[in-house]
Amino acid sequence: MPRPRKWRRVCCLPDSNRFGPLDSPTDAVNTVNMTVDEYETIRLIDLDGFTQEECANQMNISRTTVQGIYDEARKKLAESLVNGKVLWIEGGEYQLCDGSGNGCGRGGCRRHRCGRGFTEEPETENNLNANRTEDSDENSDTGR
Repeated sequence: MPRPRKWRRVCCLPDSNRFGPLDSPTDAVNTVNMTVDEYETIRLIDLDGFTQEECANQMNISRTTVQGIYDEARKKLAESLVNGKVLWIEGGEYQLCDGSGNGCGRGGCRRHRCGRGFTEEPETENNLNANRTEDSDENSDTGR
C-alpha cells in the first residue's frame, strides 16, 4: 500500500487563477493546469526568495518534494508563455494555513494580505480548505 500524500501547507490562494493571452480560447488544447501547491512554490522561491529548504519547511513537506513540484511548475509556466496557452491555477492536495502566522516563514503570515482566491472549490475530494470566511469582511468592497 502506498504512503498517503502529505497535505502541502499554502499561505493564501492567488487573487487571480487564470492568466494568458486575451485572444486565446480556453479549451483543453490551449490550457495548462497548475495546482495551488505548484503556484505556492513559485511564489515562495521566485517571488519571496526562499531557498528550496525554506520553502519545504514553510509548506511542511520534504525538500525533494519541493524540488519536484517546483520543476513541474516551471515547465507549466514556460509552456504557457512560450506556446501562448492559458494558465489555470486550481486543485491539488493542499491545506490553507490557519492565518495566525505560526510557521509562515519570513515576516509572518501573508494570508491577511492575499485575496480570498477562487470562487469554486478545487476538485480534490478531501480538500481541507473550505473555511474562508475570515477574509470576507476585508474584501467586501472589492467585489470578490
